[in-house]
Amino acid sequence: MSSVSAPKHNDPIIAAEIKSGAVTMETVGRIAGVSQVTVSRALNDPEKVSAKTLQRIQDAIELTGYVPNMVAGALASRRSKLIAALVPSITNVIYADMMQNFINVIRESDYHVLMAETGFSQDEEQAVVSTMLSRRPDGILLTGIHHSASSKRMLLRAGIPVIEVWDITESPIDICIGFSHIKTGEEMAHYAVRKGYDKALIVSAGDERAFRRKNAFSRQFTQSTGNTPIEVVYEASATIERGRNALTSGLEKGFRNGIVMCSSDLLAHGILIEAQARGLRVPEDIAVLGFGNQDFSAFTLPALTSVQVDRSHLGQQAAEALVTRIENKPLPSNTIDIGFEIIERAST
Repeated sequence: MSSVSAPKHNDPIIAAEIKSGAVTMETVGRIAGVSQVTVSRALNDPEKVSAKTLQRIQDAIELTGYVPNMVAGALASRRSKLIAALVPSITNVIYADMMQNFINVIRESDYHVLMAETGFSQDEEQAVVSTMLSRRPDGILLTGIHHSASSKRMLLRAGIPVIEVWDITESPIDICIGFSHIKTGEEMAHYAVRKGYDKALIVSAGDERAFRRKNAFSRQFTQSTGNTPIEVVYEASATIERGRNALTSGLEKGFRNGIVMCSSDLLAHGILIEAQARGLRVPEDIAVLGFGNQDFSAFTLPALTSVQVDRSHLGQQAAEALVTRIENKPLPSNTIDIGFEIIERAST
């Protein structure tokens, strides 16, 4: 047993502090028999403290359950070892896959990730940005390149590395890694035309990036075929139910014998289910093209053609770039395009 165990129980002041939860760095120092300054040094620069003293301090911290004030420590060391990550949805597999790989690399670099969900609202993102910056992170990850003016001002004033993912621009706040949603939409249209489809139904969820893909597809498809796609657009997020309902709406609006371009694989899956329920053959009567290439896409009936973005690679690249910037090392470019690929399967 540690040599510091006796005084912790016998000192009534220390016992009262532990019981009330009002443990401070001074409490830890009294238990370990060292000054508050030595405790602070042990927490922020442990190699400058002897092994014996460090062990006594660690024993005291374990006994009391003391949690160091890392924000205060960051003011002195200029390092909080925290990375803030803001994503629209923590349950959407599109972002979950990316963040898992991001977190793995960040952890290996001896940082920790503080993640928050913003939805698709710039106002909500702004509130989260303000809260996260108050924790003094060493860097921050944002999803997308469109943010409120107030968010941009706060981020620029913070003076920390900022990485924007899932999109690209020539003028990022700091660094961006992703792909062009406009080019994705255009290539989806080119693909549809190459496959011989001259009629289209667009089904989209309420995401600004999805809207850019939708609009790019519509422009390119109309230019190539002379036919303007029918659109079913939701303000809410993608679900299988909305996919099913969208096909019903599209058929009511006059869609026949063409391709359905979906902003996500979830919507596309709903289209496939509704088509089967109505006795429509895929791809003979209608073709279905998704986005995201989620794990289930290869196992729908028929298997779903979808746009693939290497989410794992994106997360890894984002983490490596952010750590590089935090360590003040140069990057070859502040805009990294990881591209995309259409994975063709039986639905088209």
